[in-house]
Amino acid sequence: QVQLVESGGGLVQPGGSLRLSCAASLTASFTLYTMGWYRQAPGKQRELVAVIDRSRDANYDDSVKGRFTISRDNAKSTVYLQMNSLKPEDTAVYYCNAVYFSLQYWGQGTQVTVSS
Repeated sequence: QVQLVESGGGLVQPGGSLRLSCAASLTASFTLYTMGWYRQAPGKQRELVAVIDRSRDANYDDSVKGRFTISRDNAKSTVYLQMNSLKPEDTAVYYCNAVYFSLQYWGQGTQVTVSS
């Protein structure tokens, strides 16, 4: 059964940090997938936050560059998103994504709220 299970969301004050985790159970080897984090704020479209490919090359949306870091642990089939210097505009539901050619999977999402 294919599963992407996110964890680590919550309420944090502006300037704080959170680390999101996504544990994957996929139909092909985890190492083959490009893994990404997306987010969707209320009333807005889902947007790409960060992506890391099988070579561990990472790309980020300009709004999070220098503050967020995506990483993967292939032995644990897990991808992480370290979020520092959080801002209220980072508030959203964060989704894990896995892509390998025509295969694409989504997690159920985890809420991140940045507020004082």
